[in-house]
Amino acid sequence: MLDEADIKKVLVVVAHPDDIDFGAAGTVARLTEAGAEVAYCLVTDGDAGGFDRAMDNGGMAALRRTEQTAAAKCVGVSDLRFLGYRDGAVEQTLGLRRDIARVIRQVRPDLVVTSTPERNYARISPSHPDHRAVGGATLDAVYPDARNPYAFPELLADEGLEAWTVREVWLTGGMPPDHYVDVTLTVDRKIAALRAHESQTSHIPDLDGMIRGMLSGHAAAAGLPEGSYAEAFQRVITA
Repeated sequence: MLDEADIKKVLVVVAHPDDIDFGAAGTVARLTEAGAEVAYCLVTDGDAGGFDRAMDNGGMAALRRTEQTAAAKCVGVSDLRFLGYRDGAVEQTLGLRRDIARVIRQVRPDLVVTSTPERNYARISPSHPDHRAVGGATLDAVYPDARNPYAFPELLADEGLEAWTVREVWLTGGMPPDHYVDVTLTVDRKIAALRAHESQTSHIPDLDGMIRGMLSGHAAAAGLPEGSYAEAFQRVITA
């Protein structure tokens, strides 16, 4: 199992802008503060999200890229990679596995954070089909694709990307979680990152209270002192 001190490079792979920040931005801020290098891989631009229908098919993708870039800065991340898949239509294909395996081999992370590929029956919102497809494709890209030099041989032959073994994957949005990260000292940075996604969060009347309530519940489940906040994951050992 990885200790936080062992985590030097992290890759977060998600379907949409803001998925990172709802699920793991407090943890990302904690890791960057400790000196880890963190990269984001966004499979779509999130152009099917938001509440401003005047922007349908006319600028939402660019807006959400800008929002995600601003949100990433709030938690110390400047390396963002957008794959350009169509929002709402992501499937767990060989092509997606190859594209994620490529980024894994480029970044060479100790830890990958992604969405659970399973449906959450206790709380449906993490179970967007894009989330599940990206989570499943990412797990397949971690094992076996990225570590196997014979998988997608063009990545090595044409792009010079050597095989890479990820040591752990942390899944967001699943049930039940089995790993908690204390984000009490970084919760304000998480909320700032979420506020950067104005097209997605400006309609929420008490974003601060909603996030703190959710994270305090995780902290209680983790046995942390009252007044603490935590993010929750399922931990997958891959190495």
